[in-house]
Amino acid sequence: MEHDAQLKIQLNRLKLSGILDTLDMRLLESQQNQLDYKSFLSLVLQDELEARQMRKTKRLLRRAHFGHEQTLESFDFSLAPALNATLIRELATCRFLEDGEGVILTGPPGTGKTHLAKALGHAACRHYYTVYFSKFHRLFVDFAQADLAGRSEKLLKTLLKIDLLILDDFAFQKIDQARSEYLYNLVDRRYGATSIILTSNRAMTDWMGIFPDPVIAGAILDRLTHQACQIQLTGESIRKKWAQKNLTEHL
Repeated sequence: MEHDAQLKIQLNRLKLSGILDTLDMRLLESQQNQLDYKSFLSLVLQDELEARQMRKTKRLLRRAHFGHEQTLESFDFSLAPALNATLIRELATCRFLEDGEGVILTGPPGTGKTHLAKALGHAACRHYYTVYFSKFHRLFVDFAQADLAGRSEKLLKTLLKIDLLILDDFAFQKIDQARSEYLYNLVDRRYGATSIILTSNRAMTDWMGIFPDPVIAGAILDRLTHQACQIQLTGESIRKKWAQKNLTEHL
């Protein structure tokens, strides 16, 4: 017993909680299966690796600020029959992040844009990419507050380091010149290096109208749309379909 207590103290000091949590189970398994020392060591080290990977994923998900998390596993593709499920699953492999490519999801409210954007972000966290989710209007609130505190450049640098930036409800309302310049700096410095996912209720042909200056608008939109996978969602609200489906199942 004294030896066990000493071992647990040592594992705690070495910050090997993954081994500590499964040690008793692995010892029993080792005895029952007469494992050799190397096999036993491999098992406990794998437990530690898996525990660390799980903790890292949880940290990345927490720092992504998803709010209500939504995953691809919880997206009901049967309610969006026109959606190319194969394409979405390919995007969830996160290969588009390796080339700094973007994703643009447009369509009417309720068609699943935010869910899919968060799901791709969730997949990115599971691939150990850094992700940040923000409503489009919230981004400018953050910049305005940072500007007042003299931290706008620090905020910009933070956003530039993020592997995947998700802007939800892009082009929801018009923005002024100052906000346009904030957005240009962000988009221009991420361009070709790191990825952006946009969701928007507006058709892309209407995006120019939210900017006060067509020149800066063109520069921003050209960078956002170049090398971006564009997905148009159509049909009736999935939220409405989901409610109807649940009602039917409970009748």
